[in-house]
Amino acid sequence: MVDGMADLTRRDFLKLARTLILWTCAVLGLGALLRFLDTRTQPEAQTDFDLGPADAFAAGERTMVPAVPAVLVRDAHGFTALSLVCTHLGCTLESKPEGFACPCHGSHFDPQGRVTRGPAVEPLKALRTAITPDGHLHLYTD
Repeated sequence: MVDGMADLTRRDFLKLARTLILWTCAVLGLGALLRFLDTRTQPEAQTDFDLGPADAFAAGERTMVPAVPAVLVRDAHGFTALSLVCTHLGCTLESKPEGFACPCHGSHFDPQGRVTRGPAVEPLKALRTAITPDGHLHLYTD
């Protein structure tokens, strides 16, 4: 026998085997837990929306984009877009003649996205737009 192994009793061997088995299970369980927690339950949210040809939008027109949700406005200076996610708790806003209203908690916003009635205190988020070389209008939410 190997030196030092001769002094190993049956009880010591079983303690050592138990400790090794417990540590192996702990490491494997931790690895499985980390892999589980890293799993995405939903796909990445889309951040680039191709809205089609830019010339399809008339000047002064307010276009709702439900897929985002957002509102797109074309004026003499180009395009602007506002997120229609309420800055209070994230509900989707409804379009009203005087601007936008939150159906969840009653916040109101003017057509430029400024708060006119709370509980929201932050204005609506402005979204980036761009026209590609092929003339398509893109809306970006990131």
